[in-house]
Amino acid sequence: MASPNREEMLKMGIRSYKQGNREGAKMLFQQVLQQDPRNERAMLWMAKLAKTPAERRTWLKRVVEYNPDNETARKALEKLQERREESEGTKALTYGSLAVGALLFLILVFTAIWAFFIPLGVA
Repeated sequence: MASPNREEMLKMGIRSYKQGNREGAKMLFQQVLQQDPRNERAMLWMAKLAKTPAERRTWLKRVVEYNPDNETARKALEKLQERREESEGTKALTYGSLAVGALLFLILVFTAIWAFFIPLGVA
């Protein structure tokens, strides 16, 4: 029996993914990419299977590198960038809020200490 061609492996990978077999799908897409490193569809599926945003970004950038006109990859990269910026903005807001809270706490503590010592005539 002949081994499946790239198109058949892609279809098998997609079926595996849809059946919940992510590892099997990943192996099939990797086999396609071993035979054809520029296969955009396999790279897009690898991006979909990525476990981290960084890994997903790497696959999508690779697609765009080979085909700058690939709208699917470009839009997905834009969405990842928006999420990254939102996340960074949220982190900055959180850290800023913590810094303001810490500063207010210190002012409160020093005010309380000052108020305690002034009646004692220590100041």
